[in-house]
Amino acid sequence: MPENSTEVTAAGIARLAGVGRAAVSNWRRRHADFPKPVGGTETSPSFALPEVEQWLRAQGKLAEVPLRERVWQQLAGHPAGAVPALVHTGCALLYVRDRPTAWLEITAVSDERMAEVLHLALGDLLTARFGPAAADPTPGTSPQADRGTGWVRAVRAPGRDELLSSVPLLRAAAELAAETGAHQAFEFLLGRQLDANPRQFTLTPPGLAELMAALVGTGSRPARTVLDPATGTGALLRAVSRPSALYAQDADPDLAALSALRLALNSAPESCTLAVRAGDTLRADAFPQLAVDAVLCHPPFNERNWGHDELAYDPRWEYGFPARTESELAWVQHALAHLREGGTAVLLMPPAAASRRSGRRIRADLLRRGALRAVVALPAGAAPPYGIPLHLWVLRKPGAGVRPSPELLLVDTSEPAEPATATPAPGGRDRVDWQAVHSAVLDAWEPFDRAERNGAGAGPDGAAGRTGRDRPGVSRVLPVIELLDDDVDLAPARHLPPPTAGGGPAELTHVRSRLTDTLRRTAALTPSPADPSDPARWPLTTVGELARAGALQLRTGGSGTGQGPVLTEHDVLGSTAPSGTLPAAPATTDGPPEEPVLVEPGDVVVPVLGGGTVARVIDEATAGAALGRNLQLLRPDPAALDPWFLAGFLRGTANNRQASSYASTATRLDARRLQLPRLPLAEQQRYGAQFRALAAFEDALRLAGRLGGQLVQGMYDGLTDGTVTPK
Repeated sequence: MPENSTEVTAAGIARLAGVGRAAVSNWRRRHADFPKPVGGTETSPSFALPEVEQWLRAQGKLAEVPLRERVWQQLAGHPAGAVPALVHTGCALLYVRDRPTAWLEITAVSDERMAEVLHLALGDLLTARFGPAAADPTPGTSPQADRGTGWVRAVRAPGRDELLSSVPLLRAAAELAAETGAHQAFEFLLGRQLDANPRQFTLTPPGLAELMAALVGTGSRPARTVLDPATGTGALLRAVSRPSALYAQDADPDLAALSALRLALNSAPESCTLAVRAGDTLRADAFPQLAVDAVLCHPPFNERNWGHDELAYDPRWEYGFPARTESELAWVQHALAHLREGGTAVLLMPPAAASRRSGRRIRADLLRRGALRAVVALPAGAAPPYGIPLHLWVLRKPGAGVRPSPELLLVDTSEPAEPATATPAPGGRDRVDWQAVHSAVLDAWEPFDRAERNGAGAGPDGAAGRTGRDRPGVSRVLPVIELLDDDVDLAPARHLPPPTAGGGPAELTHVRSRLTDTLRRTAALTPSPADPSDPARWPLTTVGELARAGALQLRTGGSGTGQGPVLTEHDVLGSTAPSGTLPAAPATTDGPPEEPVLVEPGDVVVPVLGGGTVARVIDEATAGAALGRNLQLLRPDPAALDPWFLAGFLRGTANNRQASSYASTATRLDARRLQLPRLPLAEQQRYGAQFRALAAFEDALRLAGRLGGQLVQGMYDGLTDGTVTPK
């Protein structure tokens, strides 16, 4: 095996062969000639890629390694590490795109000669694209006096010896670029690296980046010059539409380099000036004299060591010197310092920044001078940390001689309103409805922004003039004077109480009418008194026996990717419409995507966990949804089993207890052990009709309970907020 050859883990072998990791473990146990580990750990060994490929081909398990998988394995196993290899690859892909003819000439020589020539060629290319390599601090000056000189250009030209070990990778990456394009090839490799190391990077999801870019790009003056002082992987600047100049800085040299290459590959040199620097933004600003149309920023949260001691007299603290615990307010003022007059900044902020007492004086001054224009509460799951509903702050640089705006826009999308008959979808990183969030935020911001730019909105007495555009529980334009109390609490939830549960007197009347109709239907569906009889003695069978006989099929949910609704465990328990969504197919998967299990009319779905007596028969409205996690599907043969008969007997308490396991902290149902009587199909249908009527009665009771709860809460809210008067 060649020294420093690429290594691959068991997960990588599984991707190469298009199998699961369990199959790779089986091969290691069953085949004595399987390649031996050459690195890694005992629990996560690594293997030499050439040996693995040779063994897979010899076993007939691999016809040819996909090109992009080969490139990724070479990058992941690079002796210098994946990130330096990714930087080398990005540089080469940029050269392939911008100077394709010169690249062909460079690659026509030996590896040693290619490394030597490419080192010089990349130096010229990177200087032309990103500017000079570095600026060193002037000795003997303070950080305040010398802000902006301690930066380094984000991407330096790799040395000859560094490139020599990367030449095979760069040749392969160029082949991949010929197939997919240089930009797409880099996005694939960067995405694979981010997916493989999720804890090393704080990412800005695409939906959030697009929203932040949209907030600075509205109006008749779109943002053409944009700065991101904490660029990370470049997601925010990548979302900007048709910029003329992009500026970025990050304290992490690796992230700065990846961001620079990503942005360079995403834009043509003639259409967009690009300047990306590595360095501590607050301590050593790379662009001290820069004034841009817009600033986008996802700053690090809750930093204590942001420069509080050495930056006490920094001129950026125009609105007040931030406390040591208020690093986010330092970033806010840094952003404002880089805006031209009338320019807009959007920052992602932790919710505590809107209400911490240590920052109330700065918040008050931002309001008084008209710099803070809007605070938007996002749903939980919008960005890491995913369990917290983060905020967006929209700021504008006040102009000389311009009267400060007396209003602030508050928007709350953290808890979207749901109809009474629906069950709210659970939050989470994969459950944010970005289309709805974009609509709610932009529908509130664009009229507010337009009225402000046109000089409208506030009356002569300074009172708010846009209350007609307020949406209860979603958005509100609030006079600044109402916020300047002892706390200066800007959290939207405090000033935007949710709309009344009934939606006003007219809606309460409608709910009452629906409740009355539902109660009548519930009374009509109430089962007649049961006739006493001797217990029936039937011959019994189990679901497992019926499955072996072909009378039904058993399927388990929770796998698959794609688009479409998902029937979740919560939906089955609550008898509601499918509320889940399938995860998107990962861009890094080489094999065909796994197909989800789709439910059909007549299927019977039972939860696996919880030990409850619940079984749902799928109707036409639910058909086509994917089967969610912790659910089992029983698909009866209609010529042998009636679905309502099956569902009814599965719900028997004794039946569930007999088929449940209590070995763990959660009760688990083994559907194969559930019992059914052996009855002719006609007798099954007679029982099935009775079970179906019981299910309709149960649904009516459930709906009546939801409507009754909405009516009660709506009356409480209406009486307490004055929209309803006692009778």
